[in-house]
Formats: sequence, C-alpha cells, structure tokens
Amino acid sequence: MDLIDAIRAIDKPHEDDVLNRLYTTWGENLDKQNVLKEYPRPQFQRNSYINLNGDWEYCIVPEESGENIPTQMDGHILVPFSPESILSGVERRLEPYQFLWYKKPLPTLTRKKLNSRFLLHFGAVDQFADIYINSTLVGSHSGGYLPFTLDITEYLSFGPDGLATLQNVLTVRVKDTSDSSFHSRGKQTLKRGGMYYTAQSGIWQTVWIEEVPETYIRELRIRPEADLKTISIEVSTNNPSKVTVKIPGHEMVKSPSSSDSYDTAFTGDFSFSSDTYPSIGEDHSAVGPSYYHFTFTLENPHLWSPEDPYLYPLQISTPDDHVDSYFAMRYYSIEKDSTGISRFCLNHAPYFLMGVLDQGYWPDGLYTAPSDEALIFDIKEMKRLHFNMMRKHIKIEAARWYYHCDRLGMIVWQDMVSGGSSYAKPVVSYLPTLFPKMFGRMPDGPATYKTFSRSSAEGRGEWLKEMKNSIRHLYNVPSIATWVLFNEGWGQFNAASATIMARELDPTRPIDQASGWFDEGSGDYRSVHNYFRPLSVEHDKNGRAFVISEYGGFTLHIDGHSSVDRVYGYKKYDTLDQLGVAYYNLINGSIKPLISEGLAGAVYTQVSDVEEEVNGLMTYDRRITKINPDLDPSLTQNINNELSKL
Repeated sequence: MDLIDAIRAIDKPHEDDVLNRLYTTWGENLDKQNVLKEYPRPQFQRNSYINLNGDWEYCIVPEESGENIPTQMDGHILVPFSPESILSGVERRLEPYQFLWYKKPLPTLTRKKLNSRFLLHFGAVDQFADIYINSTLVGSHSGGYLPFTLDITEYLSFGPDGLATLQNVLTVRVKDTSDSSFHSRGKQTLKRGGMYYTAQSGIWQTVWIEEVPETYIRELRIRPEADLKTISIEVSTNNPSKVTVKIPGHEMVKSPSSSDSYDTAFTGDFSFSSDTYPSIGEDHSAVGPSYYHFTFTLENPHLWSPEDPYLYPLQISTPDDHVDSYFAMRYYSIEKDSTGISRFCLNHAPYFLMGVLDQGYWPDGLYTAPSDEALIFDIKEMKRLHFNMMRKHIKIEAARWYYHCDRLGMIVWQDMVSGGSSYAKPVVSYLPTLFPKMFGRMPDGPATYKTFSRSSAEGRGEWLKEMKNSIRHLYNVPSIATWVLFNEGWGQFNAASATIMARELDPTRPIDQASGWFDEGSGDYRSVHNYFRPLSVEHDKNGRAFVISEYGGFTLHIDGHSSVDRVYGYKKYDTLDQLGVAYYNLINGSIKPLISEGLAGAVYTQVSDVEEEVNGLMTYDRRITKINPDLDPSLTQNINNELSKL
C-alpha cells in the first residue's frame, strides 16, 4: 500500500479559495436567447411545448422576510443555471438561512380546446420549491434531484373566450440547506475542498409548459423481458380512454368496452414515473387513473449493446393525446460463466464493464451542462477512450443525458444521491480506505446510525422515498444497468432492507448495495474501492460478482485549465507522458489480467477534473484530454473478446 499517497489524499476544506473563471467551449459560446431548447424529456415526448428557459428575475432575501412575494427583485438570472454558477450571470451563493425568489411573466397560452389542461414541468429544483401562479400557491416540492409537474390551469387568467390567457406571472421560492442538514446533496458542500465541490441551488434543469387534452396519457413503464423477445408496456391515463400502442409492424388496442381494459400491472402504488404526471396539487381528473398492460413479442429482435445501440420507436395514443417514446431490447443480469465465476451479463452473455466515474460537474454551469452538445461530448469522448460504462456518481442527471447514453451506446451505473448529517470521515472514509478488511465491515443498523450520520428518522424516511422515486423516474432508461444504493458509507443505513425495496421496484437490474465498503452481503456485487493497494480479485463467499467500483484517480494539474493551483488526487504526475505511461500500465498490467480471474467490471476515477480534484481524464473545462487512446493499440479491440473464451 502507498501510505504516503493515501495520507496526501485526505481532503480538507478550502472554502476561501477564489476559483479561476473557467469556461467550456459551449459556455463561452452560449446563446442566451436559446438556452437548452431541446425537448427535455425524450422518452415521453409530445409534439409541442413551451420552453421557459432564459431570462428571469431573481432576488435573495433573509429567511425571516421571505414569507411574502417580494415587490423588488435584485436583478436577472439565466435559467436553468444556478445562481452560484458563472453562466447564471449572478454568481451568488444561497445560504441555508435565505430564500431565493424567481419571477417570470408567462407567454400567452392559447388553448386548442376549452377543456384542455396546462402542465408546468420542472426538471429539477435544488432543494425545496414553492410554486406560485399570479401570487397564489399552486404546490410545493422537496428534493433537489427529481422532476415534478403541476397542473396550473385553474390558476391562470383567461380572456373572455376562455382560450387565450391574459398576463400571468410565475413565481418560485427556493430554500436549500445544502450540507447543513440531513437532506440529499451528493458532492455539494458549503465548505468546498478535496472531493467535495461548490454547492449550488435553485432551478438547475429545464422549465417548460405543455398543453394536454382533458384525458391524457399520464405515465409509461417499459420492461424488456429476460427472454429477449418480449416487451411489456404499461400505460396510465388520467381518465378511462381507448389506448393504442404501436411498434413498427405491431399494434394492440385496448378500450373501456373490452373486459380487460383496466388490467393492473401490479398492486399497490402505481406511480412508477414521477415526472409525467402532476403529482402535486389538485387532481382534475373526473375519476381515478386507469391502467393498461400491453405485451408484444418481437420476431428476430434487434438487441441493444454499446457496440450496436439500436432503439425501437414507440408510439402511445389516445383519441386526443399522443406520446412518442422509444425502448431497447436488452437484458442485464449476473450469471455464472462456464468456469463457475459470476459475471455481469448483457443479453445473457458475459460482458466486461470498462467503466469511468462521472461527477456531472461543469466549471461554468456547475450541475447544469451548458448545452446538449456538452453532454454528448462527454459520452463520445469516454467511448473514444474505450469505456463502455459511465457511473453517474451520486447525482440524477438531466433526462437528455440518459437519452444520449441510450442512442450512443453507453451503459450507465446509476448512484442514488447521498445525504445525512456531517460525515464522520475518519470512520467512514479514511480508516476503511487504509484498512478495508478491518474497518470496512461495520454494520449499518440502529446501533451505528449516528456513526453513519443517520440519526434523524425523518432523514432516513426521506432517503428511502427518494430512492424509490429515483428508480421509478429512471426505470425506462435502456442504458441503466445497475442501481448503486450507497457509496463509502455516506449516510448509509439498513442497506440490506433498502436492497429488498429496490428489488421489489425493479427486479430486472443488478444492485450494487454498498460501493466501496460496509457491504451487507445482499447486493449482486462485491464492490470495492482501491486506490492505494495492488489491484486484485476478492472471491465472495456468496458467489457474487466482483467489481472494483473505483480505482485510479491519477492526478495531473495543467496550468490555465484548473480551478485552483492546489492538487487533490491519489497519485500525482507532472507531465502528460508520465500520466500516459502510468495509465497504460494500470489498464494493461493490472486490470486486464484480472478479468480471467473473475473481475466483472472496473470504474476508473474519473471523467474530468472537478475544482481542485485534478484526477480527470479531461481537464475541468473539457479542452484537453490527458490520455491518448492510441497509446495502446490493443485498447481498440473489444475487451469482451477475452470473455468469449470462457
């Protein structure tokens, strides 16, 4: 073990540092009149919508004076960039004892029919949001990472014809406790430094309005089955309706007149996708929602893989509504190879996961990528570097990022967002890093709630709710292969029971119960982090697959492309050549030989530098890729050819 490097990697807060004003190419060339105008929800898309991104008014006020909508605003903010970001034009931090107010006049909305509805969608607002139309509270939402929708029709002012609206004003009030409380916040901290980054707040994903008919498609759930030829599609409408589902060459219709028109896909809570229905505020449906279950068998299905990311178009229609979607025929599992070793499998064939850790941070937009092209660039560049998987690290990304992973062929490991009170780093981070077999086996039940920063019963309940809603929200995404529940003990608790809950919601994907250490033994992987010891395979007593879910972290600071001069990482190099040789030796000398021994996947740290953590394959501004993929010609070959021999 390299003890010196491990000691140097102890992170410290450096909150007084002034970060360099780094811009990505996309942020530098941002068109403020056309900010993230692409349809924000590609897997549930209607043919028209009104994008509300762009110039809004804002103000930040003390909490004690924030109960009433302010009459005076501080200035203008570019939505959906958080006020802490450069691209917002504000660059002010929202403190836990303050409120952030937004205000925007709505454009004129013209109804197609007198009984149609207007739905207001928020991609994500960090952390607590109250939504007002014309000074009337419409609804509230808690949680900084998941989308929500409101039916605002009854709160809008319409002209005499009832079709066109008059002047209406949208106002949003935001509060964000960041890491001063137990709420989920991921890598955000008010005391930035090391592996924790600048806190951001407020609206950070697209805001938009769409008109829907009185009876509309409410939700959609898509499940490719293990036989690789059957696709199950579950549809919900807000009122009984004739529903048609079309795949090229296939069609099935169910209507209220048929005896099986209200097939229930499963009992209990049917809210399987929290971003497609106004779950907050009054339900204006005439009756409760209706459910329809369709099953198709595809002849000679075209299977999805990173090498051939084929997507089937999907159309869902009612007499008055239409939604375009897509799906992929693929199946993820853990199965034993011919030698009896448990492997990650894609479409029932062993598939080695060459992964890379993705924090989802940008120097100019923080949590918000400056453009759709920026999202695409990260994925394509990681594919060029021969990765087939990205681990989205304790962040829920904008829906378009998952769409690009689907269509470009990038498998995703999706982390849940961590929370809890202030972490006891020596116990949950430093000692397990140095001595995992001694300090990485602590149980996470009631006796250690305080140690794991989970003393609050409210906080534990909130995290479980958000975990379930995250799985529901992302369930349809073809590229997501694994749910990662906890990372390095940050806010971990009752991981075994959380795994049961996750499996009940989604039995079709493997689960990484505890990435790093504090494994409770009931996930599908034995998942370890190893930055300072020789890489090896640990054979699990329960026969689970083995993954090195974090390794590498090689650092190289490049002047003019880093946020600060300070260097944080796990092993320091001074030149691109030194870094390239070390990376080559790591992949070929350490990772590849472990595949035949049972290594199912490995996740290199990380996609890009983030602030003082300069262990990225790219600089923070994405202007320099530090690794040359052509250094190793063998990397251009499909590493999974080695598994085909087993």
